[in-house]
Amino acid sequence: MPVRLMNLRLVPDDEAEEIRQLLTERGIDFYETPSGKWGISSPGLWLRSADQLDEAKSVLACYQAERYQRVNAEYEELKKSGMQRTLVDMIFESPLRFIVYLAVILVIVYFSIVPFLDFAA
Repeated sequence: MPVRLMNLRLVPDDEAEEIRQLLTERGIDFYETPSGKWGISSPGLWLRSADQLDEAKSVLACYQAERYQRVNAEYEELKKSGMQRTLVDMIFESPLRFIVYLAVILVIVYFSIVPFLDFAA
């Protein structure tokens, strides 16, 4: 009977591809369900048989620990070299987008608190 190995929602494409390659290299029989035409279904990786579940989970745990260390080291290297993007960098890259987002946030906050201000008067 099939068993779900992992949910692929919000998993980066490079990570999902690395996991697929790893499972294929280890000879673990799996299949993937897509998120569907409108992206409302739950994408995931499934094992065709529960017999390989323990092996797949241990392979996945080792991979995730290795990936965490690798990505964390890359982040620290970018931070140390000053190449890590910050909020200020993103604002300067597209100031118009920042202004529009800020205006939308302020409008939402305004309409959220106006009823309470009128009620107090």
